[in-house]
Amino acid sequence: MITQWSCGGLSVMLPLLRHLTLSCCYGGRRSIATIISGNQTAKLVRERLKKEVDKMKTSKVIPSLLVLQVGNREDSNLYISSKMKAAAEVGIEAAHVRLPNTATQDEVLRTIASVNEDASVHGLIVQLPLDSVNRMDVELVTNAVSPLKDVDGLSCINAGKLSRGDLNNCYIPCTPNGCMELIRQTGVSVAGKHAVVIGRSKIVGAPMHDLLLWNHATVTTCHSKTHDIAKHVGRADIVVVGAGRAEMVQGDWLKEGCVLIDCGINHVADAGKPSGKRVVGDVHFASAYQRAGFITPVPGGVGPMTVAMLMQNTVLSAQRVLASVAV
Repeated sequence: MITQWSCGGLSVMLPLLRHLTLSCCYGGRRSIATIISGNQTAKLVRERLKKEVDKMKTSKVIPSLLVLQVGNREDSNLYISSKMKAAAEVGIEAAHVRLPNTATQDEVLRTIASVNEDASVHGLIVQLPLDSVNRMDVELVTNAVSPLKDVDGLSCINAGKLSRGDLNNCYIPCTPNGCMELIRQTGVSVAGKHAVVIGRSKIVGAPMHDLLLWNHATVTTCHSKTHDIAKHVGRADIVVVGAGRAEMVQGDWLKEGCVLIDCGINHVADAGKPSGKRVVGDVHFASAYQRAGFITPVPGGVGPMTVAMLMQNTVLSAQRVLASVAV
């Protein structure tokens, strides 16, 4: 399926959606799912950002991102590597600062304060989780990042602006922002739709609720204390899942034709894989694609978009600095 999609003013024709069909018992053919490619959408975003960065170079401003890591977790290293690769592709200057796992909270806060004062750095993210043998107050650390450089959108200032609907004056967390891009790609209007968000984390669920709400959806948030989640999901036109439970959402929960965005990344045992495990989402894909109208795969769905939106926020931060200097 070839679709036309506008991304930041750039309208292109790309095979972003892969269409699947199934023969019905009535002898006809009906759509059972359209797979939304996060990989291709992220590539489109990076291409657009590269053009914007190239234009900024005439003003001698190059977007700059610093990733602060505490410890040496293998999964964090992989995530950081993907961010550095994307930054290089876009033309963002990216630096990786790693503190040892013996670092104290005060050392981390001093490092953040130093970066906050460095005018050459436009974006600062603290890679979570903080892998230290010493006690760390994650809220204190994330809130220490200047709201003007908080391109992860996790500080209480940016979260507060988002919750109040001040979308043009904050940094939106990368995963929810990527989810919204994928929903837009389907051509389904969010306004007036019933949306269900499963999960209420500060990184995904809570900001996803706010984004959908301020884009005029009627939003229900389900969590570990919600009774009969399947009943709520069954009424939803749009479902975003960030529960952290492998293949939790089953196909028979879904309203037929809904938009289904899976933010989950889980590892389950699989003797057929060299590693002995495979990656699955929070949605049981095999049953869900027979009910959903649109669905994101795992991997290759939301994950690439999270990194792309981090690049977008970093470029936006540099553009805001450039605009303030012009004034």
